[in-house]
Amino acid sequence: MYWANFLHIYQPPTQKEYWVKKIANESYRKLFKGLKANPKAMVTLNINAILTELFDQYGCRDVINDIKFLADRGQIELTASAKFHPFLPLMPKSEIIRQIELNTETNKKYFGKAFNPKGFFPPEMAYNRDVGEIVASLGYQWLILDELAYSGQTKDIDWSKLYTLKGVKNFHIFFREREASFRILSAEIGMSVFSSDMLIQLLGDRVNSNEYLITAMDGETFGHHRPGLEQLLFDLYKNDNLTSVTISDLMNHFKNEQEVDPRPSSWALMRRDIEQNTPFSRWQDKNNAIHVWQWELTNLALETIQKIDPKDPAWPTARKKLDRAVHSDQYWWASATPWWSIEMIEAGAKDLKDMVIDSPVSDADKKQATDLYHKIVFEAFDWQRSGKVDVMAKSADEDVTQRITTEMPYIPEEEFNKIVGNLERQMLEAAKAREYERAAQIRNRVNELNEKKDEITKK
Repeated sequence: MYWANFLHIYQPPTQKEYWVKKIANESYRKLFKGLKANPKAMVTLNINAILTELFDQYGCRDVINDIKFLADRGQIELTASAKFHPFLPLMPKSEIIRQIELNTETNKKYFGKAFNPKGFFPPEMAYNRDVGEIVASLGYQWLILDELAYSGQTKDIDWSKLYTLKGVKNFHIFFREREASFRILSAEIGMSVFSSDMLIQLLGDRVNSNEYLITAMDGETFGHHRPGLEQLLFDLYKNDNLTSVTISDLMNHFKNEQEVDPRPSSWALMRRDIEQNTPFSRWQDKNNAIHVWQWELTNLALETIQKIDPKDPAWPTARKKLDRAVHSDQYWWASATPWWSIEMIEAGAKDLKDMVIDSPVSDADKKQATDLYHKIVFEAFDWQRSGKVDVMAKSADEDVTQRITTEMPYIPEEEFNKIVGNLERQMLEAAKAREYERAAQIRNRVNELNEKKDEITKK
């Protein structure tokens, strides 16, 4: 069975130096060190170019060098994307193309010939038909979407076939397999080097068939969000039942093709979103007042740049500010389903507001931008003070919702104890090195696992 693993790494333009360095130590460096140690391990990788710049800015050039080394060695296939991680289905065509071109320009600067992408990752795996047609028109050969984009159901896809975008010649759509991806990233398959065989158990007879598996996850999951999980990933690459390939390699191994017209979707799509026809609810919910004002402010900023003559000396500065200001994080963290961050909401709104008020536009436009900024921030604080955020998060916790859609895997008690022991050793090592925050994260993971021990170890 062929296994194409896709990883996405990204930090927003507003990310602080502390977090870039911390995540580099906990995740990125470990991932690429592990890949260098296993020349047979292949990864299709997206790095949005803003993160490439942040690596350079904050003293992490070694991470850039590792990616380039692995790409030159043929282990990493780099994809194209949009530089500042905007939510493409809700962006004008001109902005989509600009962001893609900026991403290519920056990543070529740092990776040179190693950056020669065939495939495309839309930020948040967010897709509608316009995005597909634009990406195809720019000469890319494929893009990756979530499994639910295929039919709105899981387990409908024939993994022995390749899929092409209906009405578009020579352009493929690859789908990440939702359950396998989630089981890995949530550590339900395993929490350490001892439990990689559980992926094989999940796949069953498929591992002996002429099929492929595509998993896709945030790279930060390994080592940062889930301390120790990178060991599971490295162990998966050693499993003889899986032949590691890149996504583009799949086009050499499979020839049977079928046209498909994927539905609007993202990799956070839930069945309730499909039922309610709200595929982008975590970024644009008409019942979320903060979202409504955020998009009013975003559209005002997009309209502002159209009002400035490109020959005006103010245009380059305004253009640069707008490029950075449209990142998708600000909307995600305003959803409260369950993700919430006043800091991210405020920072995003401020960037958009500042872009407008620093531009040569009317006082009315500047006042509108300021008023929208105040509405967004005041409403966010009101939601938090009143407890509304807690109510919304509790009713729409994605992790809980996802977990109840899959069966909890069985792990023999002896193996479970090894898993916990491995994490406890990492906890002690972190504490010895005075990495107390990391030690606390691992402790919390151990506690979480011990609470579920009976559920996991009893058939």
